[in-house]
Amino acid sequence: MTTSGIDVSVVIVSWNTRDVLRDCLQSIREKAGRVTCEVIVIDNNSADGSADMVAAEFPDFRLIRNRSNGGFASANNQGIAISNSRYVLLLNPDTLIRGAAITKSVHFADSHPDAAVVGCKTYGGTGCMQYNCYLYPSLLNVALSLSHLQTHYWYHPFFGRARLGWWDYDSPREVEAVAGCFMLVRRTAIDQVGPMSDEYFMYSEDTEWCWRFKQAGWKIMYTPDAVITHFGQCSSSQAARSMRLMERQSLLVFLEKKSGKFERFLANGMFAAASFAKLPWLYLKKWTQGARDGDALKELNLCIAALRFHLLGKVATRS
Repeated sequence: MTTSGIDVSVVIVSWNTRDVLRDCLQSIREKAGRVTCEVIVIDNNSADGSADMVAAEFPDFRLIRNRSNGGFASANNQGIAISNSRYVLLLNPDTLIRGAAITKSVHFADSHPDAAVVGCKTYGGTGCMQYNCYLYPSLLNVALSLSHLQTHYWYHPFFGRARLGWWDYDSPREVEAVAGCFMLVRRTAIDQVGPMSDEYFMYSEDTEWCWRFKQAGWKIMYTPDAVITHFGQCSSSQAARSMRLMERQSLLVFLEKKSGKFERFLANGMFAAASFAKLPWLYLKKWTQGARDGDALKELNLCIAALRFHLLGKVATRS
């Protein structure tokens, strides 16, 4: 594809994130740095006035108003399709650009021409660093997650392997996958491999994209020089139960693509067994704490919904 001389097309998908989206767009406007940028906002039928806010306060940014919520991957692909630049930056609306993060990531990508994707250092809203580089999902990583050993021993080279918890994230490194909250992607790599798979409504689409780039001979790189703040789950928290099931569903789809149907079957069985084993404890918790404990009831209902999904294959509801 012939580009227009623009360095970066920043593509942001928003669903009911008006206030954090405003802050994100303002941070881009103030801290884009020395690279040339175009900003493309894809609004997935928000009900909170997000699209109107963008149109009124950021008229120089491109806006697409979708009439329905077709999902994260599909909306990103809309932005990629109309972009015209050397790189595409997929950026979550609940992020803030710090320093010259966009410029630094572009310079890093320019100095690593074999990199299809570049991720950056990410801090949460409280200032804690987020572990945003991953190993591909596997039966071992699923087992560690379900056992909670991954959570309790996140810094261990084995137990914390899925998110590289043993690493300080202070040095450039080739990794298997980076989180989709900030993904700088090379145009020529997209032209070769194609856009995100819209088979995923949400979750795992970024991991699968990184996997496809690796299969085609590209590298996935991380640089600590570019830094952002990522508040996290501003959209998905609005439909927590369906999003949790969707995350499981997407992970199983990716496992099948990467390793085959049998590995998906085994992983699904592990999820079902874990949910079944948890039920008695949750019922006891609800009974002892009483019906007024909304958190206990929500946790129980989520566990029942997860067990139904893994046993019956019921597709998670899309909100």
